[in-house]
Amino acid sequence: MTPMDSPQEHAAVGVIAVDGPGAVGKTTVGRALAQRLGYRFVDTGIMYRAVTVLALEAGVDTEDDEALAVLTRGTGLDLRPGQGAAPAIYAGDRDLTEAITRPEVDRAVSRVSAVGGVRRELVALQRRFATEGRVVMVGRDIGTVVLPDAPLKIYLDASPEERARRRFEERRDRGESVSYEDVLADLVRRDGLDSGRDLSPLTAAADARRIDTTSSGVEDVVDEIVRIAEGRIAAGP
Repeated sequence: MTPMDSPQEHAAVGVIAVDGPGAVGKTTVGRALAQRLGYRFVDTGIMYRAVTVLALEAGVDTEDDEALAVLTRGTGLDLRPGQGAAPAIYAGDRDLTEAITRPEVDRAVSRVSAVGGVRRELVALQRRFATEGRVVMVGRDIGTVVLPDAPLKIYLDASPEERARRRFEERRDRGESVSYEDVLADLVRRDGLDSGRDLSPLTAAADARRIDTTSSGVEDVVDEIVRIAEGRIAAGP
């Protein structure tokens, strides 16, 4: 039995923060890591996507910060068990899990997620999830803003071309008609928006361990994170 297999030792790294740009594998790796450790998986990105869905459906101007903040306060967002280890995102009793994958959401979510009032509401909810412990939380500002005191921070990265290839195949498998070139352009555009925004920009925490996933399989990345966690436990506080 390795240290990470022991329930007592799990508590030593009760929260694992995983950050990185879009299509880098955060969700896939985070979900697999949570399954490996028996942790809850929290994907913060789907929360911002859910708010974006509701804003677009309600005709809220995505340039209207106050309206977006008011909308977020009234969404009643919750993460519930979905298929496998993937959480489903609900607004009240409505399941938004499929709606958040729409192309128009891809185009608008960076703007919505940059709104201070939206972020304050969702960060408060994300922190409540973390207080329960035994959580793998993934996003773009978990280690820097949401959980700056997380005992283990991971920053995943990969080349833009590889990330675009993954996103292109994902969208094609959903039956969307899209070109690789358009996907790459959208991804680079969002990288710029996320890294350049004033509020909670996308960046690696100073104490995060960086892992390049360009040529690594999911299980290889999960194995590496588990080894890092075991090293933290062995080293002690």
